Amino acid sequence: DIRETQEEREQGRRESKGERERERERESAKNQSKIIMAASASALKTFRSKLLPIEKYSFLRHLQSAEPLTLYRVLAANAMECLPFVYTPTVGEACEKYHVLPATKTSFGLFINKGDVGKVGAKLRKFIEEKDKEDVKVAVVTDGERILGLGDLGANGMGICEGKSMLYTVFGGVDPRKVMSVCIDVGTENEALRAHEEYRGLRENRIRGEMYDELVDEFMREMRMQKPSCLIQFEDFGNANAFRVLENHRRVQPCFNDDIQGTACVTLAALEAALREQKKALKDITVLFYGAGEAGVGIGELVVRALEKSGGLSHEEAKRRCFFMDSKGLVVKSRLHELQPHKIPFAHEYEPVKDLKTAITKLKPTALIGVSTIHNAFDKEVIETMSALNERPIIFPLSNPTSKAECTFEDAMKYSNDKVIFASGSPFPSVVRREDGVEIFPAQANNAYVFPAVGLASVVADCKEITDDHFLVAAETLASLASNDDIDRGYLFPDFTEIEDVTAKIAANVIEKMTKDGTGRMTQEELSEAKRDGFESFTRKRMWKPPPEVSHARL
Repeated sequence: DIRETQEEREQGRRESKGERERERERESAKNQSKIIMAASASALKTFRSKLLPIEKYSFLRHLQSAEPLTLYRVLAANAMECLPFVYTPTVGEACEKYHVLPATKTSFGLFINKGDVGKVGAKLRKFIEEKDKEDVKVAVVTDGERILGLGDLGANGMGICEGKSMLYTVFGGVDPRKVMSVCIDVGTENEALRAHEEYRGLRENRIRGEMYDELVDEFMREMRMQKPSCLIQFEDFGNANAFRVLENHRRVQPCFNDDIQGTACVTLAALEAALREQKKALKDITVLFYGAGEAGVGIGELVVRALEKSGGLSHEEAKRRCFFMDSKGLVVKSRLHELQPHKIPFAHEYEPVKDLKTAITKLKPTALIGVSTIHNAFDKEVIETMSALNERPIIFPLSNPTSKAECTFEDAMKYSNDKVIFASGSPFPSVVRREDGVEIFPAQANNAYVFPAVGLASVVADCKEITDDHFLVAAETLASLASNDDIDRGYLFPDFTEIEDVTAKIAANVIEKMTKDGTGRMTQEELSEAKRDGFESFTRKRMWKPPPEVSHARL
C-alpha cells in the first residue's frame, strides 16, 4: 500500500509537471500570437498613415526588408486594400522612379547584362547561394522594354518583377524563398533614364538581334541546367521579342509570358462570365480588339483556342471571330506587306477601315477590348455605338496603368445608360446605377487572379511544360466562380478578399489537367493522395503561409 501511494504521488507529480509544461506552452503561444498581432497592427497602421500611393509602396518595400513575415501577414489579411500598392497601378509609378526611390536602393533580384555573356551561370549560382534560393521554383524575368503601358524603362523594370514575385507568395501560396526576380538589362531607348546620374542600368541603346538572343538563351539554358523544375514567367518584354522568346523556350522548359497568356486567360474568363449572364455561348461572339500588340494577340489566340475546343469551330472560323485594329486601322490582308508577324494570322479578307467607330458599325462586335494604352480612346461616340448594337455591351479597357485606360467606368456607365458589362486592367471607383440606386462595382481583369495560381500549379505538379490548355482550364474555373447576381452588380470575378480560395480552386483544376496530359511529374504517392483527398484539398495543404510563431528566419 505504501508503494502504491508513492507511485501515485510520483505519477501525480509527473502529471502536474506535464500540465505545467503544457500551460507554459499555451501561455507562450498566446504571447507569440500577441506579438504577431501587435506587429501586424502596427505595420498596417503605419501603412494607412501614408498619404501618397508611392509612399505606401515604399513602406511595404521597407517592411519586406526589415520584417518580411509581418509583410506577408499584413498583405494576406488585407489583400484588397494593399493590392493597388503592390501591383498596378502604383507599381507603374514605382518603376518610373525605381532609380531614385530610397526604398529601391537595395534590390531583391538578380541583374544580368551583356557583360555577363559566358558568365551567366556563375552569376546565377552566386545569387542563388547568397540569397538562399537553392530551392527556387518560380523566376519572374523581364528585359524592361515594355513596362505596363509606360514603355522602355530598362533596368527599372526590376520593380514589376519584384511586385509580381510578392504576389506569387501572397496570392499563390508559394514560399518566398522559392521565388526570384530577374532583370536582363540590355540597355534602354529611354534617353532621360540613360542620362540620369542615379540610373543603375546600362547607359546605352538597347541591344538587339543575335547579341540579345545570345544573352537570353544563355540565361534560359543556365536555368534549365541548374534549376530544371523552375517556372519562368516572362514579364513585359517588347513585341519585337516577346513572341519569339516564348516560342523558343516553351517546349523545352516550363515557362509562359504573362502579358500574352496571363492577360488572355483573365480576359477570356471575363468574357465567359459576361456571356453566361446573358445566356449566350462563346461561339456566338465577335470581338474587336483596339490594339494589336502582344496582350491583344495573346487574348485573340486563347479565344480562338477556346472557340475550337468548346465552340466546335474550325481554326479559321474561330479566327474570323476576332478582329484587330492597330495605329493604321483594321488589320486586313491588303496590309500584309506592312504587318508585324504576330498580327498576320488575324489579317482577314476585309475592306480597310481607319477609325474605331466605323469599324464597330461595320463589324457589329459583341465585345470591345482595349489594349492600346491610348487614354480615352473609348469616348462617348464609341460607347454609344457599342450600346446601340448590344443590349448589354461588353467593354473591357484593359490598358495599364489607369492613366492609359481607354475609358473610365464612370464614362462607360454613363454613355451606355448603365447597361455596360465592364472590366478594366486597373481599378476604378464604383458607380450608382440610376434606375434603382444600386451600387455597381467595376470588375478588374487583373492577371493576379491567374498567374499565381498557374505558378502554384506548376510548382505542385512539377510541370515540365505550360500549355494553352492549362490557361483554358484556369479561365473556365475563374469564370465559374461569380454568380449571376454578382455579375449584375459588376463582379465578373470574386473579390480579392477571397483570393486564397480562388487560387486553390484554379490551381487544383490546372494540376489535375497537368496530371492527365502528361506535363505534370507528381510522384505516384502524391497522385494517390490527390485522388483520395481531392485535388483542391491536396493543393491547399501545399500553399505556404507565414508561420504562426515569431520567426527570425531569413526569407
